[in-house]
Amino acid sequence: MKELVNAFKNNKLASISLIFILIVILAAIFAPYIAPYNPDKINVNSILLPPSFAHPLGTDQLGRDVLSRLIYGSRISIEVGFIAVSISLFIGIIVGSYAGYYGGIIDSILMRFVDIMLTFPSFFLILAISAILKPSIINIMIIIGLTSWMGVARIIRAEFTQNKEKDYVLAAKASGASAPYIMFFEILPNTIAPILVSATLGIAMAILIQASLAFLGIGIMPPTPSWGGMLSGGKTYIMVAWWLTLFPGIAILLTVLGFNLIGEAVRDALDPRYSGEK
Repeated sequence: MKELVNAFKNNKLASISLIFILIVILAAIFAPYIAPYNPDKINVNSILLPPSFAHPLGTDQLGRDVLSRLIYGSRISIEVGFIAVSISLFIGIIVGSYAGYYGGIIDSILMRFVDIMLTFPSFFLILAISAILKPSIINIMIIIGLTSWMGVARIIRAEFTQNKEKDYVLAAKASGASAPYIMFFEILPNTIAPILVSATLGIAMAILIQASLAFLGIGIMPPTPSWGGMLSGGKTYIMVAWWLTLFPGIAILLTVLGFNLIGEAVRDALDPRYSGEK
């Protein structure tokens, strides 16, 4: 924990990113209390108003307040990011743990399955599945989680392969501990660094994928506010209402960049091998 705190102290960009991400998360949690307007309220008298004191980020083609929709849209991004990554981590940890701990035929079967999954372009696979299933936030979270666990599995497998012959594992085996106990209570806690890094970077990727799907009109459907959907809706008016694409684009950019910078800081702090290479 001390190394993690020092990493953020010594990395101003990571510290700023952490503050920004915390603000986004708090905005998502308290959206009903801080949004100045109802994000879905249509006002024909306020269509395409530029940024002003009454509407700091302007209004859209239906007279809805852009700032309020951005705040509510953060809920979708954060929810999809965290839940999708939780699903991918769960699957990746299970597959990687068993492959790395047991080795042999189990390792071969599981890793060949991982290789097969990696042969499919993940985004196009997500597009295909999303087009088949009924559009909903639940489906989007599940789809992203089920198609993004392979990298985690390979990382966990490598960590288990390196750790399974260490003294603390041999001592646990000698004491009669079961294989599941050794895997998930002895070895897994010692792989927390790559798991945290994978989770942080995975959240950024999940947010970007969700925004891309919404931009393409797949997944989160109007009038539910989402950053990708706002970006898509504003592209028609880009020449007359620049704020409709600028502000959602900035929100996506800064959030994804923030999680990536946090992930790099965590990796620097907790992964001595990477720090040594630098």
